[in-house]
Amino acid sequence: MSEPVTTGDLVGPPSSTGARSPLEAPSGRDGEKSGLQKIMSGSVGRNLGLVLALLVLVVVGAVTAGESFTTLSNALVILRQASIIGVVSIGMTLVIIAGGIDLSVGSVLGLASIVATLAAIQDLADQTHWIVMILIALGVGLGAGLINGVVIAYGNVVAFMATLAMLVAARGLAEILAERRTLIVEDRGFISFMNADLIGVDVLIWIFAIVAALGWVILNRTTFGRRTVAIGGNREAARLAGINVKRHTMWLYAIAGLCAGIGAVMILGRTTAGSSTHGTLLELDVIAAVVVGGTLLVGGRGTITGTVFGVLIFATLTNVFVQNNLTSSVQAVAKGIIIVIAVLLQQRFAKPGGRQS
Repeated sequence: MSEPVTTGDLVGPPSSTGARSPLEAPSGRDGEKSGLQKIMSGSVGRNLGLVLALLVLVVVGAVTAGESFTTLSNALVILRQASIIGVVSIGMTLVIIAGGIDLSVGSVLGLASIVATLAAIQDLADQTHWIVMILIALGVGLGAGLINGVVIAYGNVVAFMATLAMLVAARGLAEILAERRTLIVEDRGFISFMNADLIGVDVLIWIFAIVAALGWVILNRTTFGRRTVAIGGNREAARLAGINVKRHTMWLYAIAGLCAGIGAVMILGRTTAGSSTHGTLLELDVIAAVVVGGTLLVGGRGTITGTVFGVLIFATLTNVFVQNNLTSSVQAVAKGIIIVIAVLLQQRFAKPGGRQS
């Protein structure tokens, strides 16, 4: 039997998988090219592409709309418009990385906005504090997410069908509770807080930044995040490695629901009203932003940073169209083209076994 080749700390027989061993690694220009390709095919390269796409949109906006686009106030408008979709997208990113999908986030947001503005809840807020409205909205979102998670993880229902059922049910329940009326937020303290600014930046933007930062930490610096990626990469292998896949899946959908609840609080502050129409088709914009941000729909790879850029790309695109008085139909066509390009790029660059988080 031949002895394994040993060089320093590297010990091992020739690779049986077809990959080059360390001793066979190319040198010189070939090695440098391989290293560059490896970096560009990873999260750094994908995020760099998103940055370039965003810069192109900014240049187009500056050229076509002039000074009205390049002002600081317009930049804050873009961030404010991106904030609600951005918060919901953070939860969706975690779900999709794990190989799932949540079609109900828009309806859950609408339901949470209605429940939080019911007369009984607003009366309770008047007697105590407006924080009650926030807690109720978050509770509704978390509860709906938990229901999704239990049905999917323990009921073995396909995520698409389970969340589609929640989409319909939550929207219908919101309409019943609101009696198809818009419920006005009466508490001036809540409205003042949600429309305040800190060092010149709106509270909604700060909420988006905080949720995005927390999402990044969870995905990249915790065991929960590593397990999320592992489940998306190979569910059965994750189970055999000792991960409680069902429980983990349940909590992922709970987080997505909680993010929808946060989005409900934000839309209440922005519109000062609860409505069963809040969040209509929001799930499509959220999924689009996540996919454009580089998260694979099949799971196993994705970044919070990429999702943030995906949200900003769509928000900037919308602002450019508004500044140039283009119709919403043209916006829809442009968004569709961007989504198709993003999916094609995923198919081109996604390599089996090479997924990264």
